[in-house]
Amino acid sequence: MAHGKTSYVCLPCRASYKQPYPGLHDHDRVCPRCAEPLIHVGSAFAAPKRRDTAAWRALSVLLHAGVRFHKSCCGGPGYRPRTLSEVRERMAFARATGEPFAQALVRRDLP
Repeated sequence: MAHGKTSYVCLPCRASYKQPYPGLHDHDRVCPRCAEPLIHVGSAFAAPKRRDTAAWRALSVLLHAGVRFHKSCCGGPGYRPRTLSEVRERMAFARATGEPFAQALVRRDLP
């Protein structure tokens, strides 16, 4: 049986690639277009369209905060904001409450 694949993204190119899971002796993956390092985002990732710059900016904030798209025991990765307004809302909440950005970004509902 073949091993599963997981997603990697290149933020400058706004491209997503499915590749085998990293092994013990794997090297860093690089983008075939620009040779920049790829970011491992997880197997439950669905890439936005390349021309959707706002969605890629929101994704960039999530990835730089350490949020990834790995499957949980119940299926998907849980809630992830898809628009810049949702990201801004959660970042403001995090600043006001002192909650870590990564935790505030994956909240479905804000109190």
